[in-house]
Amino acid sequence: MAGGYYAALSGMRTRLEMLDRLASDIANSGTAGYKSERAATLEATRRQFGAELQSAIDVVGGRAELDLRPGVQAPTGRNLDVAVDGNGFFEIETASGPRYTRNGRFSRRADGVLATADGEAVMGASGPITLGTGAVEVDADGTVRHAGAAAGTLKIVEFDKGTALTRETALRVRNDGAAPTVVERPSVRAGALEQSNVSIIDRLAELTTASRSFEALQRALSVLMNDVDSRAITELGRK
Repeated sequence: MAGGYYAALSGMRTRLEMLDRLASDIANSGTAGYKSERAATLEATRRQFGAELQSAIDVVGGRAELDLRPGVQAPTGRNLDVAVDGNGFFEIETASGPRYTRNGRFSRRADGVLATADGEAVMGASGPITLGTGAVEVDADGTVRHAGAAAGTLKIVEFDKGTALTRETALRVRNDGAAPTVVERPSVRAGALEQSNVSIIDRLAELTTASRSFEALQRALSVLMNDVDSRAITELGRK
C-alpha cells in the first residue's frame, strides 16, 4: 500500500479517537468532579518503505492525560456534599482496590458507612468512615461528625506532578504504580460540589476542527483510490 494511504488512514484513526474523547467530555460537562482529557499525536516513521518502496509516516495517538485543573465549586446546601479545596482526591475503596475521585456527593449506606453514589466506601485516615444516627456535618479540615461526635477524617491524597492517572469511569481514576501522598492538612468545603472543568465552547471548537480534518483526510483518501489509482490502471492498460 502506498505511503499516502497510510498517512491518510492513520490520520483518520487519530481523529476518530479525538472525537471519542471530545464526545465524552461534552457528555460529562454537567457531571460533578469530572476532569477533561487531552492527548497529542505522535509521528511514527516506517523506515522499511524508504529502502524498498517509498517513505511513509503514520500518525499515532499519544497518551491521554487528565486535565486536573479544578472546576468551579457550586453550593448545594447538602451536608454530605463535599468539595476539595486545591489539589487532591478523595480515596475510595472498590472491589479492585483503592481508587480516587473528585466527586464528593456522598451518602450514608444502610450499614452506616459513608459512601459514594455508587456505594463505594469513602476512606478516612483510619479506614472506612462509619456514621451513627443523627445529623452529619463535615468540618473544613475534613473531620466528619455525626450528632456532634467525630467519626473520622476524610482521607485526601495527591500525586506528584507528572504522575499518569488512568480514567476508569467518568468519576473515578486509578494510579498505575505511583503511590499517592496523604495530604496532612486537607481543606474541604461542605455543602458544595466541584463542577466539571470542561469548557463547552473550547470542546465544540475542537470538535469542529477534528470533524473537518477527518473529512479532509477522507476526501484525500478518496482521491488516491478513485482518481490516482484509476488513472494509473487505465494508463497502464493502454500501454
